[in-house]
Amino acid sequence: MTRVIHKFTRKIPEWRPRLVPVKLEEATAEQLDALKVTPSNTKVSDYVLTLAHDVESLSVRSPLFNAIMYDRGGMSREERELGALAASMVNRCIYCAAVHADRHAKLAKDESVTDELFANGENADLSPRNRAIFDFARKAAEAPPSAGPEDIDKLSKVGLSDEEIFDLILSSALFGWANRLMHVLGDPVSRREAI
Repeated sequence: MTRVIHKFTRKIPEWRPRLVPVKLEEATAEQLDALKVTPSNTKVSDYVLTLAHDVESLSVRSPLFNAIMYDRGGMSREERELGALAASMVNRCIYCAAVHADRHAKLAKDESVTDELFANGENADLSPRNRAIFDFARKAAEAPPSAGPEDIDKLSKVGLSDEEIFDLILSSALFGWANRLMHVLGDPVSRREAI
C-alpha cells in the first residue's frame, strides 16, 4: 500500500509516475539528445524520463526551465525559489513545493521563511520584500491570475528592479505549467513506499 503525500513538507518526497517512463537504455537518439539537458542540470529523473515521451517538448522545456530558474542576473536564486514555492503552494503541488522550499532554505541558509509559510500559508509573517514576492507569485498562479498593477507597484516599492519583476513573472508562470504536469503525470509518495 502506498501513501500519497498531501501535506506540505521540506523533505523531498519520491515522485511516482502514472505513465511508464522512457527506459534510458531503450531511448532513441533524439530522446538521449533531449535528456542531455535536465532541469537544474542534475540527474535524469523519472519525471524527465516521463517527459521524454514527447521529445520535441522536452528538448525546449528543459533549456527554458534552466534559463528561467538558473540564469545569472535579475532576481536572486533564493527569490526565484520563493516565487516557485508560492506558485506550487497555490497549485497544491506537494512535490514541487518540497523541492523549492528545500532549495530556498539551502540558498538562504535559513529554514524560518519556509517553516513560516508551511505553518501559516498566505498569512505567514514575512519581510516586506518576501511578502511582496510571495503575494505576487501567489496571485499570478491563481486561476484566473489576480496579480495586477498594484502588485507590481508593491514589488517596485520594496526595491525590485524591472528585470527582477520580470524574472518573478517568468518563474511563477513556469510553475503554473510545471505543477500541472507533476499533478497529472504522477504522485508524491514517501521515499520508502516508492521503491
